[in-house]
Amino acid sequence: MTEKESKQEEKILEAFKDRDWNEIKSSDSWAIFKIMSEFVDGFEKLAKIGPCVSIFGSARTKEDHKYFKMAEDIAARLVRHGYGVITGGGPGIMEAGNRGAHKQGGKSVGLNIDLPFEQHNNIYIDRDKLINFDYFFVRKVMFVKYSQGFIVMPGGFGTLDELFEAITLIQTKKIGQFPIVLVGKEYWGGLFDWVKNVLLAEKNINEDDLDLFKMVDTAEEAVHEIDDFYSKYLLSPNF
Repeated sequence: MTEKESKQEEKILEAFKDRDWNEIKSSDSWAIFKIMSEFVDGFEKLAKIGPCVSIFGSARTKEDHKYFKMAEDIAARLVRHGYGVITGGGPGIMEAGNRGAHKQGGKSVGLNIDLPFEQHNNIYIDRDKLINFDYFFVRKVMFVKYSQGFIVMPGGFGTLDELFEAITLIQTKKIGQFPIVLVGKEYWGGLFDWVKNVLLAEKNINEDDLDLFKMVDTAEEAVHEIDDFYSKYLLSPNF
């Protein structure tokens, strides 16, 4: 058994371990305090951040990839249009977003997640706007609560998680219908063909749920979708 497999087995066995009430109460109480501290830290640092757009995407995208360059361009354009940029704080697409915002002198926010691999915060985040999280669900609350729109670049399971979290909250009217813009029709097209041809056909979603997001291919189109949303409703992006 490899070291990785051994650690996985330990985690699984730990879930089945009998614990007495004092052990449960003690460990769960400390977890609650940790969760509360992450919420408090996030609320304090982001409460006055102003209008921002979250950029989601893969941590694995390299600097020379077209989607890295596009994410940087989108972030720069957003700043020039008056928005700050929020990312997951790590490398790849997240670094591209923070870099584009930083180079334009805009607000560059990083909501970093502590992981045993892959994730480390990038250097383009404003020092007073870097927040580290242990809990994914607390981090996702911050993305949704303090964003006026979502740009979704190509990514993996984490990006899909963030995308469908935003769609679900809008669909269920837990938050307002903020714009969700998916960049890369070639990348996202197959997934949303399945959504249309399977989910909709099975009546597991409504036809108007397909209007909760837009797909584009360029940085200019992505930012236009954000601006057009607020122009249509005669609103200025704000809290």
